[in-house]
Amino acid sequence: MTPIQVPAEQKADNQVLSDDIRRLIEQKEGWISFEQYMQMALYSPGRGYYSGGLVKLGAAGDFITAPEMGDLFAFSLAAQVAEILDKLEGGALFEFGAGSGALAAGLLNELEALGELPETYLILELSGDLRARQQETIKERAGKHFPRVVWLDALPTQFRGVVIANEVLDAMPVRVFEQHTSGSVMEMGVGISDTGSETEEPVFRWMPREPDPVLASAVQALNLQIDGQAYRSEIAFQALAWIHSLARVLEQGAVLLIDYGFRQAEYYHPDRDQGTLMCHYQHHAHPDPFFKPGLQDITAHVNFTAIALAAERAGFDLAGYATQGAFLLSTGVLDRIPLDAPVKQQLELAQQIKKLTLPHEMGELFKVLALTKNYASALSGFAQQNHLNRL
Repeated sequence: MTPIQVPAEQKADNQVLSDDIRRLIEQKEGWISFEQYMQMALYSPGRGYYSGGLVKLGAAGDFITAPEMGDLFAFSLAAQVAEILDKLEGGALFEFGAGSGALAAGLLNELEALGELPETYLILELSGDLRARQQETIKERAGKHFPRVVWLDALPTQFRGVVIANEVLDAMPVRVFEQHTSGSVMEMGVGISDTGSETEEPVFRWMPREPDPVLASAVQALNLQIDGQAYRSEIAFQALAWIHSLARVLEQGAVLLIDYGFRQAEYYHPDRDQGTLMCHYQHHAHPDPFFKPGLQDITAHVNFTAIALAAERAGFDLAGYATQGAFLLSTGVLDRIPLDAPVKQQLELAQQIKKLTLPHEMGELFKVLALTKNYASALSGFAQQNHLNRL
């Protein structure tokens, strides 16, 4: 990858986390799973990417999510949330990983306008830094609704209402495997290629090992058709477990999962032989997960077929699956441009809509999967498109 300059103040934090990972590898006889590595790189208390103090979102961060572009995403999503809360005759709203708080602020304001303010707005956020930023954003943009917002450290024991997870599944640690034309499978874990001196940052590398029965069985069930070189990809066991945990908590309502990914046939397409891992640092996208752990985001695309199957096994009903573009068009994103607005404002809103809905932007790669429990009504967000039969 192209060399990237890392600020001096970040290097010390990076070295501390790298040393922690190296010690774990040494304790584990020279090998840890990539899932363990990704967990530490992203979520180590105070040092991981999401739990540290780095600016992650927006122009000053590493990437931009849909809520950061403006209010249109939140306003359109609110239409679907309001419909569900109306059918439930009340309930709470529960957001996982609320980022900067922009989505929460936008949803609260629009739900008030729609007459469907939730009884409580719950946010589960593991990062103390992000939690502080969320509080600041909500106070600034939706201050009168701030008393409704409650931050959690863990899942509640029971919940009734709407759950939103926007770009959450992609950040859940994955296990990486490699299958060869002979049919043999190896788990690709992490080892140390050069520990250097005590003052130098360790260098991590991919290291293969025989898979355990769980991973071996999961790869075999994929029935991959390998032709040519070795095939590498991921399985997101943590995301599947999270779905089961969510099913135990939700008594009645809906879950809206918004993320980038594919159905299984596309996820494990023969041409996608290097998997879907992608990293982001200062708006540079690259495939090296071992670059500066703790300072960059590491993601894997979502296998929506696997998520849907896990959801059904956990007791959810599948209510809808569509591209983000189709979902937002169904929830009225085009109606958000006031005809009497100044031309400059209309152009800015039109640019947001293009970015959110066009196939070559976020409209096609990002999908919306809706799960329901004890909720029989159709969801209007899937009026124009519902591809559940393709999963």
